[in-house]
Amino acid sequence: MKLVTFEHDGEVLHGVVQGEAILVVGQGDLLAIVGGAPVERTGRLLARDEVRILSPLTEPGKIVAVAANYQEHVVEGGDKPRDPRTATPRLFMKPDTSVVGDDAEVEIAPITRELDWEAELAVVIGRTAKAVTEADALDHVFGYATSNDISARSLDTGTTRDGEAATDFFDWLEGKWLDGSSPLGPYLVTADEVSDPQNLAVTLTVNGETKQAGNTADMIHTVAEIVAFASRLMTLRPGDVILTGTPAGVGMATGTYLNPGDIVVAEIEGLGALTSRIVAPRTRG
Repeated sequence: MKLVTFEHDGEVLHGVVQGEAILVVGQGDLLAIVGGAPVERTGRLLARDEVRILSPLTEPGKIVAVAANYQEHVVEGGDKPRDPRTATPRLFMKPDTSVVGDDAEVEIAPITRELDWEAELAVVIGRTAKAVTEADALDHVFGYATSNDISARSLDTGTTRDGEAATDFFDWLEGKWLDGSSPLGPYLVTADEVSDPQNLAVTLTVNGETKQAGNTADMIHTVAEIVAFASRLMTLRPGDVILTGTPAGVGMATGTYLNPGDIVVAEIEGLGALTSRIVAPRTRG
């Protein structure tokens, strides 16, 4: 199924996509469905243009992301290729306040002047996973979505950086935490409709110009490996989201960053195109 969370007449609802219409299933986001609640079709249909699409999960549990999971992206960042025989997934966390839906405005926060894009396959956990094996890992996946791990490549902290490795690392990490920096959607596609998560085209355009064109086949660590490894470190619960890394073509590689007015479209084969509208820093009282 292709599922969606949306707002209609001030009410948050979720439903099943049927062509250009949405069959309403219930109130709130998709968390209950992800957790195992039945899909009870109400018979109420809404046209796609009658609603505002939200993130499939408006308040997800954990957001776990993977850094350096495509070799070409590793190399374009100036590092040596990673050896899969000795490498493990490089995990970090993002806050739930980073999540927004399709066609949302993403502010260039005042703390940065270098906002970048990263199209990624998102994995949504549907069954609690604790120390699961790679062989069983995909059984704990509810579905998949398109995501964009928007990243601040510099932080304007008002202080002179000391050049220490730890400072550089935390600047990179904290650059992942901005509000609106994890667009997700527009749909959540159930795992039974994704025959192979390791064979999906990944693309991203900025103002219609292709910036990224890769395939999940090029991941260093597969979805199963990531889920299994993460579950050794923490319990994964229904509604947790894993962002699986990005292919080559990010702006940092060429010193090209997002500007107000830019339209970013990330797309994963079969999962839908996710649009983000970049806006200038907002004035706050």
